[in-house]
Amino acid sequence: MFERLVKQMAEREGVTEQLKAANSMEWIRKMNSIRNRVAEITNSELIYA
Repeated sequence: MFERLVKQMAEREGVTEQLKAANSMEWIRKMNSIRNRVAEITNSELIYA
């Protein structure tokens, strides 16, 4: 579930391999943000539900 949501959100927000090649720090910042949000979603859905 976690990996699927990360992939979907990255695609939706335009976080691509092209961005990774052009501006790696921006890519890292966006991916960390996505992973944090997905962690909150999965925790609330699976652990705290």
